[in-house]
Amino acid sequence: MPRRSARSQSRPAPASSCPCGAAAPYRDCCGRLHRGEAAATTAEALMRSRFSAFSVGDADYLLRTWHPSTRPERVDLGRGTRWTRLEILETTGGSAIHTEGTVRFRAHYVDHGTPGEMEEHSRFVRHAGAWTYAGAI
Repeated sequence: MPRRSARSQSRPAPASSCPCGAAAPYRDCCGRLHRGEAAATTAEALMRSRFSAFSVGDADYLLRTWHPSTRPERVDLGRGTRWTRLEILETTGGSAIHTEGTVRFRAHYVDHGTPGEMEEHSRFVRHAGAWTYAGAI
């Protein structure tokens, strides 16, 4: 996803809808994962929480959930980009019984007032018992 500053977005109000598209409020959905109170139980849940992290500017969470073999030293979140909606297009594997999975998604954004979308097919693997983002396929 394009980069932007962690300061360019703020956390949603605790009772507001989660950026990942779930019906639950942010505080009860991805907010719990971002705060370290819970871990993603599937590759799709991790994908949704990472989209939410882009939405709220949580670069630390993005780094924590990136597989060490592909993790960059830092994540710069580009200023002026607002992530608005996530569509999950396809998932394979990635459940409690798997060690790998993929998620194909489309992320909608507005960049300096211009709407856009990006699509990626991402690979997720378990590392030290937790789901991690390994990169685009």
